Amino acid sequence: MIFKRFSVLTSLLILLGSLFSFSASAVEYSTGWLQIPDHPPVQLRYMLTGQQDPQNKTVEALLEVKLDTDWKTYWRSPGEGGVAPSIDWSLSNNLENVDWHWPMPKRYEFLGVETLGYKHTIIFPMTIHIKDMSKPVFLSGVLTMSSCTNICVLTDYEISLDFNPANLTASEQAMHLYNQGMSHVPTEQPSVEIKALSWDKNKKVLSVVASNTLGWNQPDVFIDGESQNVQDASFLKPKVNVDGNTLTAQMKVSSWFGEPKLLGETLNITISDTDFSVETKGVANDIPVTITASSNNLLEIIGIALLGGLILNIMPCVLPVLGMKLSSVIAAEGLEKRQIRMQFLSSAAGILTSFWLLAGFLIALKLSGQALGWGVQFQSPYFIGAMVIITALFAANMLGLFEIRLSSGANTWMATKGDDSYVGHFVQGMFATLLATPCSAPFLGTAVAFALGADVVTLVAIFTALAIGMAAPWLLIALFPRLANLLPKPGMWMDKVKSLFGLMMLATSLWLLSLMTSFFSTAAVILIGVLMVVVLLWRLGKVKGRKPVILAMAFIIVGSGGGLIAGSMTADNWATPLPKEHAWQPLNIDAIQQQVSHGKTVFVDVTADWCITCKVNKVSVLLQDPVYSALEQDHMVLMKGDWTKPSDYVTGYLRSNGRFGVPFNIVYGPNAPTGIALPVILTSNDVIKAIEAASGKGVE
Repeated sequence: MIFKRFSVLTSLLILLGSLFSFSASAVEYSTGWLQIPDHPPVQLRYMLTGQQDPQNKTVEALLEVKLDTDWKTYWRSPGEGGVAPSIDWSLSNNLENVDWHWPMPKRYEFLGVETLGYKHTIIFPMTIHIKDMSKPVFLSGVLTMSSCTNICVLTDYEISLDFNPANLTASEQAMHLYNQGMSHVPTEQPSVEIKALSWDKNKKVLSVVASNTLGWNQPDVFIDGESQNVQDASFLKPKVNVDGNTLTAQMKVSSWFGEPKLLGETLNITISDTDFSVETKGVANDIPVTITASSNNLLEIIGIALLGGLILNIMPCVLPVLGMKLSSVIAAEGLEKRQIRMQFLSSAAGILTSFWLLAGFLIALKLSGQALGWGVQFQSPYFIGAMVIITALFAANMLGLFEIRLSSGANTWMATKGDDSYVGHFVQGMFATLLATPCSAPFLGTAVAFALGADVVTLVAIFTALAIGMAAPWLLIALFPRLANLLPKPGMWMDKVKSLFGLMMLATSLWLLSLMTSFFSTAAVILIGVLMVVVLLWRLGKVKGRKPVILAMAFIIVGSGGGLIAGSMTADNWATPLPKEHAWQPLNIDAIQQQVSHGKTVFVDVTADWCITCKVNKVSVLLQDPVYSALEQDHMVLMKGDWTKPSDYVTGYLRSNGRFGVPFNIVYGPNAPTGIALPVILTSNDVIKAIEAASGKGVE
């Protein structure tokens, strides 16, 4: 009897388990993750969302692809190389066809060959057209996908799914992924109109003229089509001019099969901009197009770059290197005009060389398809570590711990740091530039964004203009050496000033060392800092006349450390303490529009620990009223993008907004769904106005 009860109970459990299993399988249809053992960098899955349209006999689905590190796959038109992914559904039952929805691609260049495609995670939304919605569907397909780094691998994946359209239920996960993919698919925009599509067969140039009533920012144009003539053609990266609301793009066209034949062909015209993408069609004709001058022509951008480089001299991140600059000014006293001129020209040459090195570094990243940005070298612990050592040596030299002069014997690279040689001034100029890069400045972001989106020659030209702008004060003295005579006369005060600058440089070195906590344990970084300070104090104790410097150094270090500890314990008793940090959420691009659709206002702050301008914005504006209280309102959602370390997600967001550096702040709201970008240097007035304009309500 007991055994019988157990059997019944067991049967009921088995029945319930099978029902639960059936229910679960009905909720989500997926192939699961597919991966070829011989090619592990790529994995993918095919999923049904459960969303269907019985009238149109369609079911929505998606293909999710994940690629490791630098591997990429291709858009429907892969560019000058590569193979577009495709699926052969010929073995399927009750299937009419499947429509691909292609997300906006990116341009990748390798060894002079440009391709269009995707990296990391890509979601291809698809619409399945079914013959008979009352009958089961069997999907059987072979996905052929090309994935490349410096080599290319063509791989086949078998996709198999069966389902009954009448029994499909929605999958929340699949719907989320599908909507995420569709948000990157270009659509028609009522504000955009194609004015001309002209093919010049003699010059082999295709011209596109488009207007946008909302204006253009940094548009890019992609062309492809379905006919064989269009598929045989390769459309090179266009030269884009913007004049008000009118865009004109001209691109060279080539073909492996002889003369490109585009006249009368229907072309897909896909245009991407910082906050939207649009796709439409047009028929190519041979009516000539008149190109109007761009308001963002190269000469104008170079002028902006010169101004941005000049302003960079007074940015907060450049203040720590005043010691290097002013020490060279002091040393210039009493020298001949020729010597003064050569010293300042050497510093200017160092600045110019440093900007060229930065340009070369960014060009290398660009050619390899890596992320670009102003100050990205500070995302590397190796670069920061090198700068810690160099600034510490500068500090030690300026504090009088060593004095190495040029000699005909053993002369090392570091021997010229801080002395009166031309090489020393050259190196000072170089490192002044490298220490300036954690900052963005007005006009600098515009110039850098244009440079990184342009060709190599333009990039070098703009970075040269930035260098000349930053070196302008030194070039001025080099041109008019008599200006050095206006400086104070030499005296004992020079040694005190040099010691002061040495302490400033030591503070810079310790600040750079603190950035290493993003890569290593805090305890290890503190230990290195303590050892560095102890060694400097010990060495200073052996130098006559350095007791005041030792006392000042000890006072600064102990006072700063003790002040921070005491301040953290007694902040509530201060007269005007900094308020508690805002409750920031990690940057989530998909969630921004969701929050805006619910009436929320989203404030986005893209920052980095090494960005000094970001710190200034935070302390002087974001943590001060009225902005602090405005950000604390119930309708505000605060998101932070951390660019301290390399992040493709944050970099992609910056690039989608036409930015290549931090800080970047933007406000979204019901009245500004595409966002209101704020200036590089924030003011309370700018932030409050943007919040009010985006939300459509006043700040309480």
